[in-house]
Amino acid sequence: MINHVFKETFMSSQQVGVRPDTPTFTKVILEAGPDGRSRFREEVISLAETKPRLYLSTMIPSVGLILRQSPPGYRMDFHVTSQPQWTFVLSGTLEIGLQDGTCRVFRAGDILYAEDTLPPGATFDPKVHGHNSRQLGDEPVVTVLVRC
Repeated sequence: MINHVFKETFMSSQQVGVRPDTPTFTKVILEAGPDGRSRFREEVISLAETKPRLYLSTMIPSVGLILRQSPPGYRMDFHVTSQPQWTFVLSGTLEIGLQDGTCRVFRAGDILYAEDTLPPGATFDPKVHGHNSRQLGDEPVVTVLVRC
């Protein structure tokens, strides 16, 4: 299954200055801004054709993989990411909320890159730092977390 962010980006690749026939991937990033507050940002990753009809990004380093399942009703209060990680949603629906009330919903096939770690020297303040998360609907959220 190709996630809908990938499909939307592939269809609109002309908008990012890439040849129309070259697919791209939109990396949704959850990061800490200069004020320490978490925010979403997007970055386009170009996929180069390595063989006919096979498109790959460059190698992305990682250090470990965690399999996770969050049952219906799961929620986590505001927290920061301990270290940057990719979250690949395999099934279910996950909502990530920010301090300013902004929320994004991730479903099967969606991918999030979280790097909203605590700023150096800061003490965690749940009214300023981080994001919250919760499972939506009747289906558990099943994810693969890849630490970087």
